Amino acid sequence: MPRISHFDIPVDDPKRAQNFYAEVFDWKFEKWDGPMDYWMAKTGTDEPGIDGGMSKRMPGQMGMTNTISVTSTEEFSKKVTENGGQIIIPKMAIAKVGWFAQCMDTEGNMFGIIEMDEKAA
Repeated sequence: MPRISHFDIPVDDPKRAQNFYAEVFDWKFEKWDGPMDYWMAKTGTDEPGIDGGMSKRMPGQMGMTNTISVTSTEEFSKKVTENGGQIIIPKMAIAKVGWFAQCMDTEGNMFGIIEMDEKAA
């Protein structure tokens, strides 16, 4: 059963946002060594939960996005549209991580799906 595996926080000012989450929740941030400006967020290990990340906001992007791990972005993109959802950003590679697509459910909520694949390019 696919589960939420990551969250993404879109921000206008990464330094300011990192300071906010560090001061409020004691989260730790580390710059990702990937092809885009992205900061990995470590949220702790004392309780159940997931880690996430932070990136510069894209035009029109609002609110945190949860990403759900799936076995195939193509298969699950098809399931999304067959059940009344939409694909906002079609399948794209995140180098050395996997295949990602941005979706919207029937209620207007955005979420991501990711197929882990270190060979994605």
